[in-house]
Amino acid sequence: MEASEFDRNIHGDKYSIILPTYQERDNLPIITWMILDMADRNNLDVEIIVVEDNSPDGTGLVADELQRIYGEKRIQVLKRAGKLGLGSAYMDGIKKCNGNFVILMDADFSHHPKFIPQFIEVQKRTDCDVVTGTRYRKGGGVYGWDLYRKLTSRVANFIASFLLNPKNASDLTGSFRLYKKHVLEDIMSQVKSRGYVFQMEVIVRAEKNGYSINEVPITFVDRVYGESKLGANEIISYLKGLLGLAKDL
Repeated sequence: MEASEFDRNIHGDKYSIILPTYQERDNLPIITWMILDMADRNNLDVEIIVVEDNSPDGTGLVADELQRIYGEKRIQVLKRAGKLGLGSAYMDGIKKCNGNFVILMDADFSHHPKFIPQFIEVQKRTDCDVVTGTRYRKGGGVYGWDLYRKLTSRVANFIASFLLNPKNASDLTGSFRLYKKHVLEDIMSQVKSRGYVFQMEVIVRAEKNGYSINEVPITFVDRVYGESKLGANEIISYLKGLLGLAKDL
């Protein structure tokens, strides 16, 4: 697609990117710059909504400073009382969104902003309701993980796919997605999960509600700063949540 055609297709659209943060003081300034640089180079109207869960490392202060630097039209900061869960972070964040499209992604570099123009191109070309990044189709993958993490991810995704049986989503455990705002609001009104299962419930309910879904292969990169928040408790919570979701659906 030529640049002029791409520009015509995105004219008038605004993209709200929700970044949930907890202990992301070192990552947040860099990912913010990467997102806004990508937006400027691709002539995209983008705002970032930082949903900050009272991080003890000072992430909230960093978010405030970024808002001061870039302005309130480009950076909004929503501070919450504590670590309330990924699902609720998105639910609260969407209330602050001014765009007609919403992008959900992580703040730790595991989701590279360079894929966002590809998401938008696919959405514009097909007029689909959801575009989801996938590690599990040709052209996608992971970088920086050891064999154990790769196997854990594959097994988690296999179990989710087996229990939930999606037709149009190969990466249920992923969380890098673009939604039409009204579609995401409709799905969220039905969602019951709040933890790691939240992303799976959203995509499965989207499919069950008849919304159209397309995929873009992405490379998932391990975080640069900080430690992964996925531990034994999170894995147990994931399995319990997944079983509950399978029964509910």
